[in-house]
Amino acid sequence: MGQNTPAQKIGDVNSLTVTDNRTGKQYTVPISRNSIPATAFKAIKAPKGPKDRDEDETEKGLRISDKGFLNTAVIESRITYIDGDAGVLRYRGYPIEQLAEQSNFLESAYLLIYGSLPSKTQYSTFENEVLLHGVMHADAAGFFRAFRYDAHPMAMLTSAYAYLGSYYREANPSLEGQALYTKGAKGDEAALRNMDKQIYRIIGKATTLAAMAYRVRQGREFVTPPTGLSYAASFLYQLDHLSPSDANYRPHPVLERALDILFILHADHEMNASSTTVLQTGSSLVDPYSAVAAGCASLYGPLHGGANEAVIRMLISIGSPDNVPAFLAAVKKREKVLSGFGHRVYKTSDPRSFIIRKVADEVFAVTGKDELLDTAMALHDAAIKDEYFVSRKLAPNVDFWSGLIYRAMGFPLDFFPVLFVVPRVVGWLAHWRQMMLSPDGVKIWRPRQIYVGAEKRDYVPVDAREPVDGPMMSPSVVPHSGVTKRRNISEIKSKL
Repeated sequence: MGQNTPAQKIGDVNSLTVTDNRTGKQYTVPISRNSIPATAFKAIKAPKGPKDRDEDETEKGLRISDKGFLNTAVIESRITYIDGDAGVLRYRGYPIEQLAEQSNFLESAYLLIYGSLPSKTQYSTFENEVLLHGVMHADAAGFFRAFRYDAHPMAMLTSAYAYLGSYYREANPSLEGQALYTKGAKGDEAALRNMDKQIYRIIGKATTLAAMAYRVRQGREFVTPPTGLSYAASFLYQLDHLSPSDANYRPHPVLERALDILFILHADHEMNASSTTVLQTGSSLVDPYSAVAAGCASLYGPLHGGANEAVIRMLISIGSPDNVPAFLAAVKKREKVLSGFGHRVYKTSDPRSFIIRKVADEVFAVTGKDELLDTAMALHDAAIKDEYFVSRKLAPNVDFWSGLIYRAMGFPLDFFPVLFVVPRVVGWLAHWRQMMLSPDGVKIWRPRQIYVGAEKRDYVPVDAREPVDGPMMSPSVVPHSGVTKRRNISEIKSKL
């Protein structure tokens, strides 16, 4: 971007005029879709000043500093739209409220991935393919049983997706050529078929892998996905089917529909941490199984997929409705954390929270009222009326109620993130597919940094060095016990 170019003169409506006070020069940056290109600022250069370091790269142009991506758009997308101030969430233009009320998970998955609601024939084909690909290779049983008895199910699931990719050579651009998927942008039918096949596999096997992670810790045999059930019902069947005598076993329809709605609500949420991780990883043109495994690892974190678990632990710690005022007082003093309220994007109510509240009532009517519900309601009612939280726009989000539903349905706390991954693979795949089919091609994501470390310094021999001590400045001394302690105080003579 040059300085005052003819096409972008100062005063143009669709442009931004920037004055560099270091040099007095003015620059014009184009505005498109209410955004500006970060690379345009590379043209804004200045001589190195007295306070500038070589590492500041002053003469190479300005960089954009945005820690945590607070206001950086990393991609153009047609998939999900969020207006955080208005509390709006739409998949491909359709309000989430309409989809939760009238659609089902696989239909919404089709919408997210392919861009429009399917016809009856299109939906039948998609549903059949997804459910057909739910069956796992027999070797997977040994894979899951190789984990410790108390392994976290998310550790198993993350590993399982990477493991799954090892079965499909035709899915790996590292083995079949880096244009394996990107040539689909030019209409290559073989590339599109290959891409769709991996999408069917990943969505179809999501419930199977999750159910295997669930059952292995209980010492149960694994269940082959049934035929004739919906996606959500098939998942519940794989979790709970016990014996051949259960041939006519069918999950409760209220729980089936509740899980299906929860899956719709969690299917995508724009550029969240895990979706961004999938795209960052996918930009290297790695296979989609590895990209999904990376997404799982990102979602595993307590600031992302563990949020609804944190709500339950918070409610347990509060103990009873009588303790809510004291808890909120502690939150205001920053002695406690209020989980399930507020959102990085939504500055008003999370639109999913209203839908899920209704689902919670339907589930509790079947399962019975959870013992934490009274505490949850007391906390909810107190917080939404308290000016401290209202002024900070801390309204209930989807995690506040989803944890209560999962708990009422009998899922252990550490399985909650898995119930997030199962539907979220759809959003990950939608964004991955969009990237692979970009007409501009795929560029590897390579963010910049602002280096604030030491300037150039010369190597000092070990005998001439002064120790650098202090917090975070040297490695910690870790206490040892057991065999390590005994060996450390023993005399060990190695054989040469």
